[in-house]
Amino acid sequence: MIEERKEILDKYQLVVGLEVHAQQLTKSKAYAGDKNEYGSLPNSNTSPLTLGHPGTLPRFNRKVVDYAIRIGLATGCELTREMNFARKNYFYADLPKGYQITQDTTPICTGGEVYVKDENGQDKRIGITRIHIEEDAGKSIHDQDPYNTLVDLNRAGVPLLEIVSEPDIRSLEEAYNYLAEIRRLVRYLDICDGNMEEGSLRCDANVSVMLKGATEFGNRCEVKNMNSLRNVQRAIEHEMKRQIHILENGGKIDQETRSFDAITGTTFTLRSKEDAHDYRYFPEPDLQPLVLHDQDIETVKKAMPPLPRELYNKYTEKLGLSEYDANVLIDSKPIALYFEELTAHTKNYKAAANWVMGEIKSYLNQTATSIEKFPIKPTEMAGLIAIIDEDLISNSIATQQVFPKMLENPGRSAKEIAESENLLQQSDDTWLKGIAEEALAAFPDKVQAYKNGNKGLLGLFMGEIMKKSDRKANPKMASEILRKLLEE
Repeated sequence: MIEERKEILDKYQLVVGLEVHAQQLTKSKAYAGDKNEYGSLPNSNTSPLTLGHPGTLPRFNRKVVDYAIRIGLATGCELTREMNFARKNYFYADLPKGYQITQDTTPICTGGEVYVKDENGQDKRIGITRIHIEEDAGKSIHDQDPYNTLVDLNRAGVPLLEIVSEPDIRSLEEAYNYLAEIRRLVRYLDICDGNMEEGSLRCDANVSVMLKGATEFGNRCEVKNMNSLRNVQRAIEHEMKRQIHILENGGKIDQETRSFDAITGTTFTLRSKEDAHDYRYFPEPDLQPLVLHDQDIETVKKAMPPLPRELYNKYTEKLGLSEYDANVLIDSKPIALYFEELTAHTKNYKAAANWVMGEIKSYLNQTATSIEKFPIKPTEMAGLIAIIDEDLISNSIATQQVFPKMLENPGRSAKEIAESENLLQQSDDTWLKGIAEEALAAFPDKVQAYKNGNKGLLGLFMGEIMKKSDRKANPKMASEILRKLLEE
């Protein structure tokens, strides 16, 4: 099997470009007032316009443009100031008009970039060819009737952004990381929920291979029907190996559109690949040209949220966090925004990151709660970090007793709870010395062993101090006093 012959695979270079279709989170459709809502009863979000009835006229949804400007700004694209719309003609049973309204020669965004990690963990630039606005088709359902295909036209007319990358992707890891970054971006920008399983984010992969060192790309095949990040990887891997196998056996790659079977992990032919002339693009006669003004762009720019790459750089360079911590924190926009507010009230950034990634995320997972409904405000979490830093309570007391009480009593400060529960650490020298002397008196033979060189016994003595003090002894001060007593 070719999968087992690594030396053959190593002769070839994988070349991938991804086309990502992101359904926009608008309330209505792209060119009609029908609801844009996932999960409605089949064919309930339709109208004569989206059903393609004669005599109906489209009306453009302005929010669609604003969302396109957001992703364009986020990826550093050039924004087209005057653009036209076109009809893309082809026949599917779930395309009621027989064409899609799209952008052909004047996409709203061109020439941007996204940075991802390559297989060596290094930053790599993936170019964006274009981002354009179009409308979605309906949905054909093949698994609810044994004899017939059912059609749900609720999705017809839903606004899409098609994000087309340059063929800059050279490995499975880069493909995965690029798609993950696009999904994270559209979620940060609140323009798409990114749920691939529901079809609101879909990806087509253009895959080809060429001999390493070659300058001309091989013929590409487009692979569709992938509903997860992992399946995109699997589909590309299979298609790469399939093409190499054909070339190694003297065959040639035909340009075609293929589908991915997630059960078998293989791709199969759908149709020969269409070119632009097959779609018979022509200008949309019922929509006027769209003109962007400086004020339109500036209004969107002012409302832009912090972006994941900006936050990553801030956390690693300014706050001194590790790359791992930064990646975990920026993975979810709501988590990142909570952390942003938390760090506005504490300078102990590492402790703040540990609490968010540890106890807070654990609570959210266990209770199936979103961070927006988390009962402890960032200012209150900063207060908990502060009393730990001031040696008023230990980390273990904070985790095991104060934090749970804060969850049960929203609005109460960590210090109030620690005081009312008698949890504050004791830092009185005389009191701590007395406790330490009692701890040593309980193990006279161990004291002698320590003085004879067994320094590992310090932990035993500290454990006894914490036990006798009901865990209220200031560990740092108790340790210093203990060492002095043992050295006398």
